[in-house]
Amino acid sequence: MKIPNPFTPTDDAYDLVVIGMGSAGTIAAEFASEQLGLRVAAVERGRVGGDCLWTGCVPSKALIASAKVAHTVRHADDFAVKAESPEIDLSAVWQRIKSIQGKIATTDDDPDRFRSIGIDLINGEAKVSGSREVTVDDRVLKTRYTLVCTGSRPFIPPIDGIAEIDFLTTENLFEINRPPESLVIIGGGPIACEIAQSLNRLGVEVTILEMEPRLLPRDYPPHGERLLRILREEGVDVRLGTTASKVRKGGDGVNVWIDDGKVTAQGLLVATGRAPNAHGLGLDDLGIEITRKGITVDNHNRTSVAAIYAVGDVAGRALFTHSAAYDAVLAVRDMFLPGRGVPPPLIPWCTFTDPEVAHAGLTETEAIEQHGRRKVQVHSRNLEHSDRARTDGVTDGEIVIITAGGRIVGGHAICAHAGELIHELILAIRFRMKLSDLAEMIHIYPTLASTIGQIAGDDAYRTARRYRSLAKSGRLLG
Repeated sequence: MKIPNPFTPTDDAYDLVVIGMGSAGTIAAEFASEQLGLRVAAVERGRVGGDCLWTGCVPSKALIASAKVAHTVRHADDFAVKAESPEIDLSAVWQRIKSIQGKIATTDDDPDRFRSIGIDLINGEAKVSGSREVTVDDRVLKTRYTLVCTGSRPFIPPIDGIAEIDFLTTENLFEINRPPESLVIIGGGPIACEIAQSLNRLGVEVTILEMEPRLLPRDYPPHGERLLRILREEGVDVRLGTTASKVRKGGDGVNVWIDDGKVTAQGLLVATGRAPNAHGLGLDDLGIEITRKGITVDNHNRTSVAAIYAVGDVAGRALFTHSAAYDAVLAVRDMFLPGRGVPPPLIPWCTFTDPEVAHAGLTETEAIEQHGRRKVQVHSRNLEHSDRARTDGVTDGEIVIITAGGRIVGGHAICAHAGELIHELILAIRFRMKLSDLAEMIHIYPTLASTIGQIAGDDAYRTARRYRSLAKSGRLLG
């Protein structure tokens, strides 16, 4: 049931103006209009769907899917099926990606769908011209609240000569008709690893240059090390502790100078993080603080101006689609409903390489820093002990559970479907569960998630062993 709208606006007055119709903006606008019955205007300067649909999650996961099929065909003999060298048409792969984007753009993210639920969708450049006012070109929109969700863009490091090179980022990688035959990727985070593995599996020669000493620096360190080994075994040239100092056009592509020489490839992809789209919105004029990370907000996503909120990448809290969508709903809820919600301190994530690398809560080092060495325990199992992993041929993986004072505070997995099975551990962390709580759950056999049950069971068995003498004495008395 829709909540009656208590606000009687004029033609250009709204309950809420949303700036940016990406992952956060679409969710916020739909929730406010369809569920709360509010009058909503949404301003978008480009295409509805934002980074997730056009340059991020959707195209990269479509690429990963094609690459995994090629890899499976190539290694089919592992499953007693004749393996063949797959014929790969990179142009067709890119066309498939665009086709999937098109289907989403004409269904879930169709501008007309948002208009049909009462959202006034406006195309143009928005500027926050007052605490309760947004200007779009020459049109002034009066509003009770403003929600800024303008996202982020690729960060381009100041490398000598980079401005003279037609380099790739996620902004244009999926706009071209096909990728180059060889590629240097600067960066070793999730985006770099996903794209590097996928393109390598599709026949592109890939070199990763990462200045840090390991891949995925925010993840559980041993899992980054395991992924490094897997990528190298598959043929990706990964160079850690390596800085790109200069780039120049050369031969059929680009030359990249590094510490000990030069790397040459047909193309260059820069994947060195994101920068918030926070400037040029007029927020500075209202005294709202903007830092290198983005717009400064409080724990309820509110800026220093009470009627203006910011969520998603532009607020710099956690650069994930799922956290942006959650914060967007939370912000709208706090604007219009009594009481205040509390944002979750726990934001999980997953890197969708093969195997996937999922992360929730604290790593061992973080847990020790917060709780002290004596209270922290690490519980783990390699998937070589999982019957499901054996049958599926995916035993190169591990699930780790971190406890502090007996409570589960971290969960990490590197395995097939890690992004799916990590949710059990997210729930355990959220509700401060113990391993004994997980041991009381019956896990379906055979599944990869049953390894979580085995970890919990191991802990329960250790507890049971403390009572061995009691069990023996009871048996003799019987």
